Amino acid sequence: MGSAEMPSAGRAFTAELIMRLVARGIIVVPLILHTGVASLEDHEPPYAEYYRVPESTVQIINLAYQTDHRVLAVGTTVIRALETVMGEDGFIHAGEGWTDVIVTPERGIHTVDALLTGMHEPRATHLAMLEALASRSHLQIAYEEALEQRYLWHEFGDLHLILP
Repeated sequence: MGSAEMPSAGRAFTAELIMRLVARGIIVVPLILHTGVASLEDHEPPYAEYYRVPESTVQIINLAYQTDHRVLAVGTTVIRALETVMGEDGFIHAGEGWTDVIVTPERGIHTVDALLTGMHEPRATHLAMLEALASRSHLQIAYEEALEQRYLWHEFGDLHLILP
């Protein structure tokens, strides 16, 4: 309810998979996202997207920063929301509203160390966000392999895990 399209990066996370991750010590924290149309394909900037980052999520993510643990975003909208609530003190803060943050390699990403995302079209704006985590040459190799292996793209496609 409220999203223009499904949160495709999280589509693979069944209750069983989340239980298996938690059993292995991986902490999964929630936030609310109302995804906009993310498959813009001609270098258009992404639309503003609604988010809510609750205090309980903030506390866990900030603890991860303090204890040098990896923070992985599931989807590009998560990064936009977290970048919006990142304070000048280097920590995220609870917040709610509309984000119009556009992440590029020049801007950088300050809130996560890794990303699980769909395969984005070659002229999609979100590729700039991916380049903020991994180099263009790395992404080119990954995308060439995805094309060769006939990966499926975006909403109902395969997922791409970026661990720089």
